[in-house]
Amino acid sequence: MKKTKKTNAARILDSMEISYELREYTVDPDDLSAVHVADQVGMPVQRVFKTLVARGDKNGVLMACIPGDGELDLKAVSAASGNKRVEMVHLKEVFGLTGYIRGGCSPLGARKDYPVYLDKSAAQWDTIAISAGKRGEQLLLAPADLIRAVKATIVQISR
Repeated sequence: MKKTKKTNAARILDSMEISYELREYTVDPDDLSAVHVADQVGMPVQRVFKTLVARGDKNGVLMACIPGDGELDLKAVSAASGNKRVEMVHLKEVFGLTGYIRGGCSPLGARKDYPVYLDKSAAQWDTIAISAGKRGEQLLLAPADLIRAVKATIVQISR
């Protein structure tokens, strides 16, 4: 098996001495959905968290981590982030803002330390999966460790 180069996200966890498991999977460029990723890494889709990038009208860019089968509740994330309105950023902006491409966006190691909001459903699991910062790799870790690593606010933001 080839040894892959560690992503920024994995290096951050290493530097904080946070334990995690790296799971690699085969990328299907025609299906970057969380459902596909969950199937590939052998986890229920509710435990595979996707990272979405949004922008608030008052406080700017933020990241929201929600279950793979969930939809971001824009009103809830607006209230949690102190904005009147939050909108998803255009896909073409995601790389410039985060350094990540669609299907590989991680709340860890982005170009800037944006506020991270983690859906409270994460707390019901011992481990969740998040992108390792590139397509084809997921990090499995305890929700409390992710919260500590990114100073996430835990709040109900998915429906």
